[in-house]
Amino acid sequence: MAFLVETFGRLRLADAESNDIAFPEKGLLLVAYLLTLEKHAAHRTMAADFLWGNEDKAISLSNLRKTISRIKARQEQLGTEFLTFTESSVSLDPSSLSADFVALQAAGEPMARLTKLTKAMGQPFLGQVNCQSHVFDGWLKDQNYRHSGVLQDTLKAVSFPVETTEEWEVLRKAGLLVFRDEPKDPDMLRLLLDIFDAQEEVEYIRDYIEKRKSSIARGLDAVSPVNGNGSSKLEARPAGAAAGDGIEGLSLERAGRPAIPRLMLLAPRNLSSNPQSVMIAASLIEDITIGFCAFNSLQVIAPHSAVQIGHQSEDQTAFFERHAVNYVLETQITGFDEVKLFAQLIFFDDNQIVWAERFSLNQADLLRDRRVISRRVALSVSSEIERHEATRSYLELNPAAYHQYLVGKQYLGRLTLPNLRRARKEMRSALKATPDFAPALSSTARTYSKEWLLTARGDMELLKSAEEFATKSIEARNDLADGYREFGVAKLLQGAFDDSAEAMEIAETLSPHYADVIADHADTLVHCSRPGMALQKIERAIELNPLSPDPYLWTAAGANYALGEFSASIDYISQMSDPSLADRLAAASWAMLGNKDKARVLVRRVREANPNFDVDKWLSAVPSKEQWHKDLYREGLKKAGF
Repeated sequence: MAFLVETFGRLRLADAESNDIAFPEKGLLLVAYLLTLEKHAAHRTMAADFLWGNEDKAISLSNLRKTISRIKARQEQLGTEFLTFTESSVSLDPSSLSADFVALQAAGEPMARLTKLTKAMGQPFLGQVNCQSHVFDGWLKDQNYRHSGVLQDTLKAVSFPVETTEEWEVLRKAGLLVFRDEPKDPDMLRLLLDIFDAQEEVEYIRDYIEKRKSSIARGLDAVSPVNGNGSSKLEARPAGAAAGDGIEGLSLERAGRPAIPRLMLLAPRNLSSNPQSVMIAASLIEDITIGFCAFNSLQVIAPHSAVQIGHQSEDQTAFFERHAVNYVLETQITGFDEVKLFAQLIFFDDNQIVWAERFSLNQADLLRDRRVISRRVALSVSSEIERHEATRSYLELNPAAYHQYLVGKQYLGRLTLPNLRRARKEMRSALKATPDFAPALSSTARTYSKEWLLTARGDMELLKSAEEFATKSIEARNDLADGYREFGVAKLLQGAFDDSAEAMEIAETLSPHYADVIADHADTLVHCSRPGMALQKIERAIELNPLSPDPYLWTAAGANYALGEFSASIDYISQMSDPSLADRLAAASWAMLGNKDKARVLVRRVREANPNFDVDKWLSAVPSKEQWHKDLYREGLKKAGF
């Protein structure tokens, strides 16, 4: 007999004729859950937490044993075995049944897929199931997020415009479903504008966009630290160019939907013998790159990838083609006493030099030249970029302070305690000259949170300092992402999960293509025990920063571990330039896979670096919102031999 699990509208088991087949609801929930895991298997503790989420593990495991008995009895009556059980695990045979939400993700003709998706997603996923687990709630949100992504990708794949009235109706319904999930992808917003313009529903979309443009201001209030009398210390003031304003660049009358241009600013080639200028120029290019991340009409390859590919000239062409780079800004440094930065903008598609110029790297000229480069590149890349100046403009900034800030940024890019303290010293020097320089304030906050992570002592004073400087950064410029990003990191490490998530959401809204912000948002979601959504976000960050820095890979490894994908976790760690940073996670992953020899090697290495490491003390300091998440990490560490 063929069996189908239906999940949209209500959860049920059906036969080939669509007749209801009685089956324990908790059993069907387990089937749905296991279908979303790569190996279709989970530890019993994970399954119990998913179904009940009870703080008393004994009660959850007792409930699971009773449910397993009912499932086994019903499967025996049906003459089949969807689920199998051992003393430690629960497994699903995916060939024994099919599921509607899995079938909807299969390849096929876009309009036919869109029709099925629209019909299914018009009803709630899993309907009104009776499950009070926080783990289930997080998983359910992740699945809805995933389904929305499939719907959006399918909608983009449909050839537009369509011809028949029925197809227009499908497009309209799909568009309304996408709007329900508040999309941020500029390509999707353009497509939806076209769909609803064709359906003469432009006013509806205009109203929606106005609401979206005000959402940032509402978000500022949500995470603003509050002073003693209950009022916000972060009063919103007029900002030069918030990211939400970028939607105004979308024309309702436009018929086309061109892809967003992708820009890479390569690290400078050094033809100068002045080593300090090399450091300053590299940080300058990174700062300009991050400034461009505020544009919704432009995607920027992150600075880390730009630095790496700049050192691999033989691989550049293949890299640009593989990652659809349209524009490349090449730079080189010349001179010694009079150091110059030569820059040329190349349209890669036909190898055309669009613009070229030389800039002085003397301290007094840095700010002026950064602004000129930003303006020239913005004008050359896209006529749709209406604001000719990047969001972060600091003409009023003391040039020497900006110079110290750039030096500090270089130290901050190398995660060792001495470098963090050198970076903090440079940032403090910059702030003495210009106390309200927001990037220096947020960078100072980052030195404290990173020191907390590296020392692993649970020093709350470091996190309070990080929060203080992040708050000052937001007060100085509430239209920049970095302040909210650092505020979110500080709150996360203090265990304030909701405050952290809201701050990260604002940071990503302000700079939708800023890979580092997306990566930190993903890390926040891991600690919020939402690994499925975290993995999607970190994959997006890796897409924007393909030669990913270690923290990206570390976050991806942590998300996979929480999902029970221990082999994938080890694979990400192996790609790190310094895998020893994640030795504890790697040891736990190997132990969960049953390879205790490799786990013990890593345990010895951790103990050599930190003889006083204590599992329980460490886990009490590392924030995890859900107990199952912490228990899973503890289980791996204990099995490894800690």
